[in-house]
Amino acid sequence: MFYGEIKKIDVANGTGIRVSLFVSGCTHHCKGCFNPDTWNFRFGKEYTTDTENEIIESLTPSYIEGLSLLGGEPFEPENQKVLVNLLKRIRQELPEKNIWCYSGYTFEQLTGKENSRAFTDTTLEMLSMIDTLVDGEFVEALKDISLKFRGSSNQRIIDVKQSLESNSVVETKGTF
Repeated sequence: MFYGEIKKIDVANGTGIRVSLFVSGCTHHCKGCFNPDTWNFRFGKEYTTDTENEIIESLTPSYIEGLSLLGGEPFEPENQKVLVNLLKRIRQELPEKNIWCYSGYTFEQLTGKENSRAFTDTTLEMLSMIDTLVDGEFVEALKDISLKFRGSSNQRIIDVKQSLESNSVVETKGTF
């Protein structure tokens, strides 16, 4: 897996102060995408053990609320196994941190309710370690700069744990 950037202080991609990992590789190719360079699966730098250690270290200060995964597309099959390992480490070493993920795939696609190339043998494991999912492709015609944590009005901010427990989408309650 490759990645485009690690932001060690990010306040735009989830609640509080966060560390954000922008992974490389995306097959959605949304018109008006804010990060088209990351469509290429080999864009940026190769993700290594040192990269993972850097992310873990960046998450340790108490003022950091959690990690945000963006892209590119974190749920591309090519990215899932590496990200599952990172999320396992965070859950074991930093269980107090929350994890947000931005995906062009919908919750229904990620849970196998709708057909998708993203649904693999690791998708549900990865999804189970994410607290908040912002799902759905960016749709330029639905772009709304007044929305918090989303680019277009079709995207949902989902409480993943409650959604998995209830077997239906539960959007977060908040001032988003």
